[in-house]
Amino acid sequence: MMTKRIFSLAALLALLVSLLTMTSCQSDGGEVVTLYVYNWGEYISDGSEESLDVNAAFEEYCREVLGKNVEVNYSTYSSNEDMYAKISSGAANYDVLFPSDYMIQRLVEENRLAPLDVEGIITNYQYILPEFKGENVFYEPQDGNVYSVPYAYGMIGIIYNSSIVSNPEHPTLGSWELMWDEAFKGDILQFNNSRDAFGTALYSLKYDVNEATEEQWQEALDKLLAQKELVQGYVMDEIFNKMKSGSAAVAAYYAGDFLSMYEDNPDLCFYYPREGTNLYVDAMCVPNTSKNQELAMHYINFLCSEEAAVANAEYHYYASPNSLVIDNAEYVEYMTSVHENAMEYLYYSVDEVETSSYRNLTPERLVMLNDLWEELKVESTIGKGIYVCCGVILAALILLIVLNFLRKRRWAKLYD
Repeated sequence: MMTKRIFSLAALLALLVSLLTMTSCQSDGGEVVTLYVYNWGEYISDGSEESLDVNAAFEEYCREVLGKNVEVNYSTYSSNEDMYAKISSGAANYDVLFPSDYMIQRLVEENRLAPLDVEGIITNYQYILPEFKGENVFYEPQDGNVYSVPYAYGMIGIIYNSSIVSNPEHPTLGSWELMWDEAFKGDILQFNNSRDAFGTALYSLKYDVNEATEEQWQEALDKLLAQKELVQGYVMDEIFNKMKSGSAAVAAYYAGDFLSMYEDNPDLCFYYPREGTNLYVDAMCVPNTSKNQELAMHYINFLCSEEAAVANAEYHYYASPNSLVIDNAEYVEYMTSVHENAMEYLYYSVDEVETSSYRNLTPERLVMLNDLWEELKVESTIGKGIYVCCGVILAALILLIVLNFLRKRRWAKLYD
C-alpha cells in the first residue's frame, strides 16, 4: 500500500509539472512572460466601442517585434494612497505603475523606483513636451536619472447638474463654496481620498496645500466636518454613475472625467474654482522590485507611440503631454465632437487659472493627514446620534440603579 501511494504521488507531481510546462509555453514553444501593470480605473483604451485594445496590441507587438510571448496582467486602483499601501506592504509585485506627481516624489525619495532608459528603450520620450521633463517638474530628482514618463495631466474642477443647480447667477457658482452650499444638501459628492478631499477645503480657504500650518490643516478638517451633513457620499469611481444618472448634483473631480460623464448627461456643466485648484500629472514608472524592468520600459515606450497614445487620450479624455497626440488633427476633431469646449478645458485653461501641484508631505505631515482623515471618516452625524442614545441609556440605567437602591433602603427601614 505504501509503495502504491508513493507511486501515485510521484505520478501526480509529474502531471502537475507537465501542466505547468504546457501553460507556460505558447504553441511555438516560447515561454510566456507576464507583465504586471497597475493603473487607475478607466484609464486605458480597452477595445470597447471599436477602440484600440492597447494591451492586446502590445502583446502582438512583443510577438512580432520583440520576439517574445507576453501576457499583460492588468489591474486597477482608485487612489494613489490605495496603490501605495499595496506596493509598500509587499502584498503584490508590479512591473508598471501610474502614480501621480506627489506620489512619484515619495516613491523616489523612498528608493522604490528604477531609473528608466529614455535613450535606448523609451525612444518615444522625445515626444513628451519639455514642460513635463527633468528640471521642469518637481518630482524628478536632479541626479541625471529619469524615473517617470508622463502619461496624462489635468486639473480638478467642479461638476454640477444644471437641471438642479439651475440658476446661472447662483452666488456660489464659480467657487469651491458650491461644495458647501446648503441649498444642495444631500446632493453633494466629496473625494474619498485624503489629499484631494483636504485639497478642496484648503483651496476654498485659500491656504497653501503644501505649506499649510497645523492650525490651517485643523481649520480644513473643521470645514470638512461641517460639510459632512451636506454630503451624499465620499466617492471615487462611483461618481460616474451618480453624476450621469442625476442622483447627485455637485461634485469635485477631474476635468477629463467630466467630459466622459457629459457624454451620458448633457445637463452636466464644469468650471475651475476661482480660488485656485490642483494641477496634476500621472506618469508611468517601473518599481525597482520589478522582475521584468526591460520589458516594462518597452511597454512604456509603446504607450508613447502615436497610435497607442492617441487611442488612450481619446478613451480617458485627460490632457496628453505627448506632442504626437496634441498635433493629431483627428484627435482634436474627436475631442471637439465630445464637447465644444473640450480643448479649452483640457489645454487652454491652464494658464487662466491659478494652480498648484501637491508635493510629497514630510513624514510628520503625512501622519497628521492620516490622523485628520481618520477623524473625518469616523466622525459622523450617525456617530453623534449613537453617542447621544448611549448617553440616554446610561443615564436611565443609573437612575434605575439609584431608585432600586432607595427602594431597598425604604423596605429595610420598614422591617427594622
